Order: sequence, then C-alpha cells, then structure tokens
Amino acid sequence: MKSKLEELTLDELKKELNDAKEKIRISRFKAVTGNLQNTKEIRDNKKKIARIHTLKKEYEIGLRVKK
Repeated sequence: MKSKLEELTLDELKKELNDAKEKIRISRFKAVTGNLQNTKEIRDNKKKIARIHTLKKEYEIGLRVKK
C-alpha cells in the first residue's frame, strides 16, 4: 500500500484521503451498532490518512516533485 500511495498525484491523494475518511466514518458507525467485523480497519485507515498527509506535506515543502 505504501508504494501505491507514493505513485499517486496530488488530486488522486485528495480523493484517497476523502475515501479513507469516509471509511472511518462508516466503520465507527458499524462499531457503535455492533456490526463491525474487522476492528483493525479503523486503525489501518487512520494510518493511511497519516501517510497521505505526510506525502502532501512533502510535496508542499519540495521534497517530492509534483507529477
């Protein structure tokens, strides 16, 4: 998953960020209702969001070149 995120453009990163946030929202709702099967899903999505924010910051400060 890490290398896949590093290959994405800024627009694609923004889309992935929104998708991960939506997945967390849905997973939290399922956890409250007791229907969440994989509890690790929330943690994995949080880590994905952190990686995306890191990549966006690297683009912003110039460590990565925009595609």
